Amino acid sequence: MPAAADPAARIPALPRLAAPVPRTGVVGPSRLALRQYLTDYDRDLAGAFRDGVPAVAVVRARADAVDRVLGYAWQAWLGDTGQAALLAVGGFGRGELFPYSDVDLLILTVGAPDARVVRAIEAFSACLWDLGMKPGLAVRDLEGCRTLAAEDVSVYTNLLEARHLDGARPLADALLSRLPDESLWTAARFFAAKQAEQAVRHQRFGDTAYNLEPHLKEGPGGLRDLQMIRWLGRALTGAADPATMIEAGLLDAGESDALAAAQATLFRIRYALHLLAGRAEERLLFDYQRDLARTLGYRDEHADNLGVEQCMQEYYRAARRIAGANEELLARCAELLAPTASTAQVLPGGFVRIGDRLDVVDTETLHAHPGKLIELYALLASEPGVRGLRAGALRQVRLALADPSLDFEDSSVFAALRALLERGAPAVESLVAMARHGVLARLVPGFARVTGRMQYDLFHVYTVDEHTLRVLRFMARFAGDDGARDFALAHAVFGRLPDVSLLLLAGLFHDIAKGRGGDHSVLGEDDARAFCAKLGLGAAATNLVAWLVRWHLVMSVTAQRQDITDPEVVHRFAAQVGDWEHLDYLYVLTVADINGTSPKLWNGWRDRLLADLYSATRYVLRQASGELPVADDRVAETRLRAHALLAARGLPAETTERIWADFPKESFLRYRPEQIAWQTAAIAGHDDPARALVRIDPRGVRGTTEVFVHSRDRDGLFATITAVLDRFHLNVVEARIVASDSGTVFDTFLVLDVNGKPLLDSGSVADVERALDAALARASLDEAPVRRALPRALRHFPMAPRVTFGDDGTRTRVGLVCSDRPGLLASVAQIFRSRGLRVHDARIATFGERVEDFFHLTDDSDRPLDAAAQDGLRAALIDRLDTRPAPENTPRHAAS
Repeated sequence: MPAAADPAARIPALPRLAAPVPRTGVVGPSRLALRQYLTDYDRDLAGAFRDGVPAVAVVRARADAVDRVLGYAWQAWLGDTGQAALLAVGGFGRGELFPYSDVDLLILTVGAPDARVVRAIEAFSACLWDLGMKPGLAVRDLEGCRTLAAEDVSVYTNLLEARHLDGARPLADALLSRLPDESLWTAARFFAAKQAEQAVRHQRFGDTAYNLEPHLKEGPGGLRDLQMIRWLGRALTGAADPATMIEAGLLDAGESDALAAAQATLFRIRYALHLLAGRAEERLLFDYQRDLARTLGYRDEHADNLGVEQCMQEYYRAARRIAGANEELLARCAELLAPTASTAQVLPGGFVRIGDRLDVVDTETLHAHPGKLIELYALLASEPGVRGLRAGALRQVRLALADPSLDFEDSSVFAALRALLERGAPAVESLVAMARHGVLARLVPGFARVTGRMQYDLFHVYTVDEHTLRVLRFMARFAGDDGARDFALAHAVFGRLPDVSLLLLAGLFHDIAKGRGGDHSVLGEDDARAFCAKLGLGAAATNLVAWLVRWHLVMSVTAQRQDITDPEVVHRFAAQVGDWEHLDYLYVLTVADINGTSPKLWNGWRDRLLADLYSATRYVLRQASGELPVADDRVAETRLRAHALLAARGLPAETTERIWADFPKESFLRYRPEQIAWQTAAIAGHDDPARALVRIDPRGVRGTTEVFVHSRDRDGLFATITAVLDRFHLNVVEARIVASDSGTVFDTFLVLDVNGKPLLDSGSVADVERALDAALARASLDEAPVRRALPRALRHFPMAPRVTFGDDGTRTRVGLVCSDRPGLLASVAQIFRSRGLRVHDARIATFGERVEDFFHLTDDSDRPLDAAAQDGLRAALIDRLDTRPAPENTPRHAAS
């Protein structure tokens, strides 16, 4: 948010209320006046907030206003009764009320209040709803309150923050003056319960603060984690204010200042979010992120540094500060409340192991010898059973990092880091801990810039730094037993890498230049070279790391956007890779990169696609001549192997040859022998040549379900098939349309279900087969795609469709880049049909909200599209697919 134009900007004064008449109640006109009082003051507070008044002050002022109204209503209904007291609990107890926060209250009563008091309490409660407060109200006597607090840690936690508002002060003091109360919850038991509660909450919200739409309150590093620090301070020291916690050694001044800054950031975002949503919204949904950024004063710098990304980065960094302080305090509390009986084991280098944690013997060690900072984290990789650092070590690390005079360019630092990296896979968890505690950001300036760096799309689920750490963790996973089970090829290739440290460096730097503008791969290559020089790596090692950073996307792009059954595609890729060593490193980096981008991105199809490209490239690199395989040789080899498979099934050779007489040569170039054999057997068993043949192999190639259609060529065939598949929510990832000279087609569609899995349920397979068979049996192929609403998340990422054309002499290559939506391929197919175009090949690739599809087309005479046809197709596609709102009074085609 921009600074206040007027430095003297302050909270508006709270208007006075006339003194209430005790026990007369709040009559209609008075209720309207009180409600208007709150409405007017909320409006004034919102204005002050927009003028730059800190949200921390605004939420306290709102709590003060509600205090005053509650006091008025209490006095009007109950007066100065000694039988009941009004207490604020929860966030209201802390004196924090956001625009749409609930007002949490406890009415504490004597054991058997008079009937008049009970009726007055009921009237008071109803009155609060009339005032629009939405109170969270509990009514309990003292004994019942204590009993429930002893049973439920959340009730006890609420009481720790309670404060007296009105009514019988002695009654409130009887409860509050004893808190924290060891007879209800000992400090150790309370700590254990809240720690377990936090673990469950973190697990529920993804165990990371870096989701695309984070939860401000419940997510890791959110307000609950901040409140956890206050609760533990209250339970252990009797007070939650920073001064008391600092005096008790639970916090230091640096931590306290960092937490105050982080709280100010989260309060500012939450206050603005409530105003935008018009309700108590606690999740930073895409629906609000752009408007929130504008409200808070962020502006787009360039395409790679949007205002919304800057805003979210500030949130993520604040969340990280809170999460770090929370971790350190939990470690300190654990040591205070459950001192370990383990004997201290002195380790070389000035370190000590106590139980499963590490500490620093001398508090000056890290300042005097910065290389020891890296050695400390290296012990996490070398000491069996060590789970982390003790609170003292965490504090020493933080203080060392905060010292601007500490020389992190010291040669000992890079010598220690190189030794750590050379440990290979075991070094990864040390690197992750170094990133979490801020060490990597100090060592690698580029990593500091991408810490909390959000990419505003649906493809990158994590911030850049979190994605980088996940990539490193997948690399380490490839080395273990679960890697052998889940990533067999990556596990095997990982084992052949001559120097894993170079792979780790490439993983660390592959996205380090995100957000700077320009090609992050090119900029990252420069950063990688400079850092390798600091590590003292030789020219060959440096060049390999730099090459991997520069070309880390080339394998996935080639596999997903080009036809890797085309020998020319594989040959070009092999020429770029150069040798087996570069290929091995690039393959492992690519698999880790895809898996570390989103939990939903990796599937059997991508697995096999990359494996096929890897195997084909190794084959080309094996050839000393580097020449392309001869097409006739490939056809002959495919025919030979398919013949053998069909003979094993009992199909006579003459039947096979008769069917193959109609097969286009392209089939034997593009399909595997297993596919040719399966298609041939299906055609041989088809008893009605006049009817289209539909067969589905649930376990098709590359981890997909394969749909095969053999039919006479008809207009609308591709459009009808895609519309039926879309009706069953099947995503087409690859399509090949091969036509014979006799006018029959051999169409193959590789599909996955909505979860990215093959369609294995036999009943569902039969349903799809029947639906396709029925649709293709009609005289006219007029199956229309199902119209479905655009999912909420996709609505926030509209983009202008881009259509490109190329020509290979016989067909026109069409590239389509646009926003994803349900039924996209079916809609595109309908456009092709409406313009009389024939589809011969399709490669479908989806990256979050972005689709990149490639088609090979001809006109209805099997000729490439001329310029007029291309222009017409481009206009039709853009008109149908542009989801951006058109300017007012502007037709869609003109806006495009």
